[in-house]
Amino acid sequence: MHGEYKVPGGKLVVVDLDTEDGVLRHVRVAGDFFLEPDEAILAIDRALEGAPADTDALGLAARIDAALPPDTRMFGLTTEGVGIAVRRALAHATDWTDYDWQLVHEPPQSPALHMALDEVLTSEVAAGRRPPTLRVWEWGAPAVVIGSFQSLRNEVDPEAAERHRIQVVRRISGGGAMFIEPGNTITYSLSVPDALVQGLSFADSYAYLDDWVLGALGDMGVRAWYQPLNDIATDAGKIAGAAQKRIVTGRGAVLHHVTMAYDIDADKMTEVLRIGREKLSDKGTKSARKRVDPLRRQTGLPREAVIERMIASFRGRYGLSDGHVTEDELTRAKELAESKFGTPEWTARVP
Repeated sequence: MHGEYKVPGGKLVVVDLDTEDGVLRHVRVAGDFFLEPDEAILAIDRALEGAPADTDALGLAARIDAALPPDTRMFGLTTEGVGIAVRRALAHATDWTDYDWQLVHEPPQSPALHMALDEVLTSEVAAGRRPPTLRVWEWGAPAVVIGSFQSLRNEVDPEAAERHRIQVVRRISGGGAMFIEPGNTITYSLSVPDALVQGLSFADSYAYLDDWVLGALGDMGVRAWYQPLNDIATDAGKIAGAAQKRIVTGRGAVLHHVTMAYDIDADKMTEVLRIGREKLSDKGTKSARKRVDPLRRQTGLPREAVIERMIASFRGRYGLSDGHVTEDELTRAKELAESKFGTPEWTARVP
């Protein structure tokens, strides 16, 4: 069995192993990481040899920690990362490069249609009718997107939303509310086969699926990292939030979508979002600008250039062909936008 895992912000860990009578055998760990002293790699292999095959990643990491020489130094490698690579080998997980990735980047769509497209495209990936897809959104209107389980009345001031002509929609994933203005926001979705995240914990899958964008930001001069569970942060503040939804039909798939702040109207945001207003009530608008620090200031690049560089980074790592939403997918998404995501019943399903 073969498993690979790229440590977020670090290096690739590769594990080859067998199992016999419920334990790990013939374990060999490799990768492009740095490790001192040389004999530490043998200590890692010995620590994993004979481990029960049902040991979780943290348990495997604990075995390695106990076996390493006291002067061990790791660069681009963590013992938990080795444990995750083992779990991915045992789960027969796939890798990014096992797939032919497709890019969907189309003209602006309504907020409700974006919610529907996420559901339809990810379901198509689960059914095996669509390749794994990176979809970059263009927004047709300002919006507040609330999480699947959030209370509408607790999150949004309806009078302020109406005054600013902001639509309120509810997505299928959990997480918090996102304040959207078309020119100030960068949003993308990954619709991926469940096999890609096999062996990863729910929390680890977030950083794993966004490692490419951290690399893209780094190339633009932005030092960013994942702040568990679902924020992308910099020294200057948060720049993005992620959310996920697991599709269990067919072969299974994961929807992972991220909204990034290219710019921000903090005054308007704190008028419309109740929670945002309460969090910042004693600190004023300047705190909102500090808490969410836009990419426009950090990169000095136009929004379109940031998106182009993100796409180029993904393509350089994993390959990416240009695609589109099919007529059937668009028809189904429009029907879903009308019957579900555009209805008061769905939007206020948690009042």
